[in-house]
Amino acid sequence: MKTTVEVNISTVLNKQVANWTVLYTKLHNFHWNVKGQHFFTLHQKFEELYNEASAHLDTLAERVLSIGGKPVATLSVCLQTASIAEATGNETAEQMVTSIVQDFTLLVDELKDAMSAAEEAGDEATSDMLLAISSSLQKHIWMLKAFLQ
Repeated sequence: MKTTVEVNISTVLNKQVANWTVLYTKLHNFHWNVKGQHFFTLHQKFEELYNEASAHLDTLAERVLSIGGKPVATLSVCLQTASIAEATGNETAEQMVTSIVQDFTLLVDELKDAMSAAEEAGDEATSDMLLAISSSLQKHIWMLKAFLQ
């Protein structure tokens, strides 16, 4: 029987699984549809980011499994669970970058809350994993903001 702590950590992690599933698709959308003078730079950057998103998604889902949970694994559930919104498909290159900055900032905030929950539960492994993801996102936010300036 699962404890309340295990259920809570699974829920928090599943929100991140959902977020990264939506974000993975969004980054592909941007990769395929970016146009304009920054095409070569952003096309490559979005590919780098969706590859990183894939790795985070797998790590998060496997952590859910390792603590006895079941990761969300359908697009409909991910869309219902995620804080990240889908791309519209009509974004300009600058809007794409702005959207990713906003999404990454939202994720950093959610990851802070998730780390607190993991620490309260004494789940150091989950907290460390989330910290690594958050640190990576913070660096991306800085770089993408510099691009926008």
